[in-house]
Amino acid sequence: MQKRVWASAAALAGFLVAAAVQLALVVVPVLVALSALSGAVALRIGLPLCIATVGVMAYAIWRALHTRRPEPVGIPVSRTDAPALWALVDGAAAVAGTRAPDRVTIVADAAAKVIEDARLLGLVGGRRDLYLGLPLLQAWETAQLKAVVAHELGHFSPRLGRLAPMAYRGRVVVGRVVPRISRRNPAGRGLRAYASFYRRVDAPFSTAQELLADRIAAEYAGPAAAAGVLRDLPVLDGLVRVFHAQYLGPGWQAGHVPDDIFGGFLRVLAARAEDVAVLRAREAAPPSTWDTHPPRADRLAALAGLGDSARTEAGPEEELIPDLPGLGRALQRVAFPPQGRTAVGWDEFFGAARTVEMEREAAAALATLSRVAGSPVATASDVLDLSADGRLHKIAESVFPGLPADETAARITELLTLLLALAALRSRAARWRHSWTGTAELVAPDGAHLDLGGLAALAVEPDTVATAREKLAALGVDPAAGPAADGAQPRPEVVGGVVNLVVEGARTDVLVVDTGLFLVPGLPRSQNGSAKRRLAEFAAADVPQREAIAPQSRFVAYADVVNATQVKRRSWDLTLGDGGTLTVRGALDSDELPGGWAALDEAVAFLSRTR
Repeated sequence: MQKRVWASAAALAGFLVAAAVQLALVVVPVLVALSALSGAVALRIGLPLCIATVGVMAYAIWRALHTRRPEPVGIPVSRTDAPALWALVDGAAAVAGTRAPDRVTIVADAAAKVIEDARLLGLVGGRRDLYLGLPLLQAWETAQLKAVVAHELGHFSPRLGRLAPMAYRGRVVVGRVVPRISRRNPAGRGLRAYASFYRRVDAPFSTAQELLADRIAAEYAGPAAAAGVLRDLPVLDGLVRVFHAQYLGPGWQAGHVPDDIFGGFLRVLAARAEDVAVLRAREAAPPSTWDTHPPRADRLAALAGLGDSARTEAGPEEELIPDLPGLGRALQRVAFPPQGRTAVGWDEFFGAARTVEMEREAAAALATLSRVAGSPVATASDVLDLSADGRLHKIAESVFPGLPADETAARITELLTLLLALAALRSRAARWRHSWTGTAELVAPDGAHLDLGGLAALAVEPDTVATAREKLAALGVDPAAGPAADGAQPRPEVVGGVVNLVVEGARTDVLVVDTGLFLVPGLPRSQNGSAKRRLAEFAAADVPQREAIAPQSRFVAYADVVNATQVKRRSWDLTLGDGGTLTVRGALDSDELPGGWAALDEAVAFLSRTR
């Protein structure tokens, strides 16, 4: 094992040697060329030549190997704040034979990790921080928390050799640095090639180190707890993702924030036990290229082989953090800053989220109906008027050409059900009944069932529109009710973005959202490196803040586009309802936020299908 740790450490140090060799391959030819020139000529052209070659390569190498220490957002917890938690951490460090972390920080992710302030690609260590996810503290018993903390500190154990902690630090830093090396970096090809060699040399020791960390976790918390962490950590991470996507995301996009995010996650944990079992039964995803962990099956087999030989320390459950709900609320303030969103209770949060989503769907549908009808169609009452006049089916045939008659009728009924539901909410004749395990249901104020689908089926036929109006009036639903003037405005969902496009001959960044395109005046080429960061900030900001980030931005709603054509790859033409046109062209330095090019293609394809 000593040979393996020395091989890993030597391969890590070889990164610096590889960088020096690449620099020397540039420096030596330049010096040879300058030595063949006279002193005056060498002085006149030497400085520009050195800057153009040696300087560029040196900067490229520094840029490739430079990395910033990640700083997850969280709440630091001192020894005074949580003495029991710190006692657990100190115990784990003692079993691992390493020093305890300098700081413990509680974060929002379902994760636990120890990060050192490493320098020189991990060859030199520094301050050590433990980041512990609040979802782990909510979901796990003390034994599992002991196991996960002991495993993370076990990475720094010297049991496999004095250089083992350095080897782990370097592996983590290299895994963070190499994927970030740009394809355009002149030093990148050589460094990526050496990284592949380093990974092969380091792999045996990496596996041994991870298995040792599992053993240390078993020694401190017991093999069952260590195995439970391996099975449950991916499950808990998956459940957090479900919570963000299904419970938190819609209302967040709608401009609201729950008053207790982590309290809501605790309710999801209790309500979705069956989903947890399903997630636990799934096969583990294969490790990524730079993941230091061997396959989970191998790790579980190694833990099973320990039997009862490992030392366990069982004890009564104790409160590791005195006020966990209060800590959750404090963490919410830093991890989920409201940024102008309205804080509400969970019930109101879910209702607002669903209502705003319906408003967005209705606005797009009504804009299409207005365009085809040739007159404004703003509420359910306007659609009922079209039905009474016998025009609704003809308009629907124009909107959905080629569909069978029964399917077109089903689309109309579905749309009218949506509009009647909004009218009922606006008339205070309906409310949302939320479920932590299923979808929300629209019910009458007293909780009774509300059959708006049946009323919509009556309303789409000219002969029964009057009957539908009478039944709606009996329920207290005003079909003409519109959105409140001061109601929450839908927050468009960001789909993607592309910077440095040419729109109508001007350098422009384009943010694609679910309701249209934001056209953001582009930055000068001298600030090209800041374009993607600025567009990402623009996408994350609230509407009032966007003007400060990118003045004179323009929004083009899909409803205002009457025709769209993809001229060629990365080239589009849009025709607007006012007779104007937009030409969108890619440029040599155009670049995308994640999914940007595909989002533009799909937006134009959608517009061309529906226009």
